[in-house]
Amino acid sequence: IAFTVTALATIGISVPTMAAGNEHDHHHHHAVSAPGVDVKRSVATYAMPKATLVRQDGSKVELSTELEGGKPVILAFIYTSCTAVCPVTSQILSQTQDMLGKDAAKVHIMSVSIDPEHDTPSRLADYSQKFGAKDGWLHYTGSLQDSVSIQKAFQAFRGDKMNHIPLVFLKQTGSNNWVRLEGFPTAKQVISEYKNLPKASGG
Repeated sequence: IAFTVTALATIGISVPTMAAGNEHDHHHHHAVSAPGVDVKRSVATYAMPKATLVRQDGSKVELSTELEGGKPVILAFIYTSCTAVCPVTSQILSQTQDMLGKDAAKVHIMSVSIDPEHDTPSRLADYSQKFGAKDGWLHYTGSLQDSVSIQKAFQAFRGDKMNHIPLVFLKQTGSNNWVRLEGFPTAKQVISEYKNLPKASGG
């Protein structure tokens, strides 16, 4: 079953309106599946590259540091001018953070841009605000080379941002076993995966 972004509003997915007139907004013709439909789950181990990212506040950080900050990680790839896949993924993450409640402070949510040449820190900060991101959910840009290397490490690179697919990844602190959710999981599904992540000793 496929839904346009407009139709998703009828099933509880509210997508903030992005700025009009952007030359990068070519993704609007893509249909997206309703959250919870046809989500493919798998568990994989990924070898992370040495990569530097730039947070939405402009600070430079190492990927390894962000992934091993003492908290479970929820990660997704986005770009700010995307008008179909990314807004839905970001809204799911927003709902997830809300549903985590007090546990939100215990989780590190990462949204990594696949269009870093266009997505400046300030643009990511605006995007983050549109989706109501709270402390613990950070957006990242960086060099195109580093962005591509990270996408390839997660087996998420599709050659062009227009061909990207919706993915959400989760891992426990100290573990390199990632739960990979391909498609649009509901926030409840993400919460369930988070609660059932194996302990670090089992990772």
